[in-house]
Amino acid sequence: MSSPEAKLGLKVEDLWDIQEPQLSPSEKLNSCFESIPVSSFPPAPPSQVIEINSDSSLAEAVQTLSKHKILSALVRNVEAPDDASWIDKYIGIVEFPGIVVWLLHQSEVTALKMMSGSAGAGSVKANAAVGNGCSGPEAAASMGGSFFETLTSSKFYKSTKVVQDISGSFRWAPFLALQKSDTFLTMLLLLSKYKMKSLPVVDLGEGKIENIITQSAVVHMLAECVGLHWFENWGTKKLSELGLPIMKPYQLIKVHEEEPVLEAFKRMREGGIGGLPVVIGNGQKAIGNISIRDVQFLLAAPEIYKDYRSITAKNFLTAVRSYLKEHQEESPMLLGTITCRKDDTIKEVIMRLDSKKIHRIYVVDEDGNLEGVITLRDIISKLVHEPRGYFGDFFDGVVPLPRNSSV
Repeated sequence: MSSPEAKLGLKVEDLWDIQEPQLSPSEKLNSCFESIPVSSFPPAPPSQVIEINSDSSLAEAVQTLSKHKILSALVRNVEAPDDASWIDKYIGIVEFPGIVVWLLHQSEVTALKMMSGSAGAGSVKANAAVGNGCSGPEAAASMGGSFFETLTSSKFYKSTKVVQDISGSFRWAPFLALQKSDTFLTMLLLLSKYKMKSLPVVDLGEGKIENIITQSAVVHMLAECVGLHWFENWGTKKLSELGLPIMKPYQLIKVHEEEPVLEAFKRMREGGIGGLPVVIGNGQKAIGNISIRDVQFLLAAPEIYKDYRSITAKNFLTAVRSYLKEHQEESPMLLGTITCRKDDTIKEVIMRLDSKKIHRIYVVDEDGNLEGVITLRDIISKLVHEPRGYFGDFFDGVVPLPRNSSV
């Protein structure tokens, strides 16, 4: 009970004890979280509050995200004066999912160019790919992955600017940010119902981003609250009691072990999801998980592609695990498939997600067959609900996401 997150949980406990007795547990939680400002949330580690200059190349952005092991970073407008307001200082947030959109688009363009290129061995492979009905990532993969090596070593990749060239892949100013006086309830709803992955907290007085709150930080806070009455009242409920998993088995997006790994990233892009299981046989059992963050191993460690031509999802898992062991790096990729059962409690799932530092857990039946997936967002969505008319004019003036954005 000494961590900043646990002390925050104690604030909720104090508020919980003085709620009106006629309120339901759900209404009590809403009321508690509406009484706490986001300025109370523990500050993110400095390594997570990273800025990327607007004139940085895509390659530099990828290297920065990989180095700090983060999925997103603030884009700082290099043309803004030092005394500019925060809206003028920060153009938006660049994210790995946005880069994946750009990457897959370029891979498709490159593959098509190769398929219509000059005669030779490469052209023979390209024609064979066309004859097999392949296109885009499938065609590129069938050509040995050389398109990817060409792409990441090209001047185009190294000179493509974050702002000017992939602007449709991330949020633009004024991007959605919280003020220090906004409530926990607002923050939790934005991270769940409104599908935000991270939320900058703005200090209007100093005109700067003071904190960044992520879904994983919220789930870590919940894990630190185990034992408190308000948490136990909610956390001891079984997944099935809370309507989890939300996604039904037939809705689960997955990739077969023998499919090209690029197909996995393509499905994440098209489905707007952060990860999917690698399945075997009839697709009912998972042998691993590939998340959007794992694209860094294609971008930052392209030797994986050089060693594994036309790399399949299964071989990608094997190659990355070997790479991690060789470089003595810790990663959820080394854990295999993390699972739970429908009769597990939400508390057990939270503890598992937090201790393993993962963003999703797969629900399986007694035979190990997939029954669904539970994400950090799913968990937060079961903690609070949106009161009628709650946000009012909160979203006024927020520029809508570009049509081709996946985040």
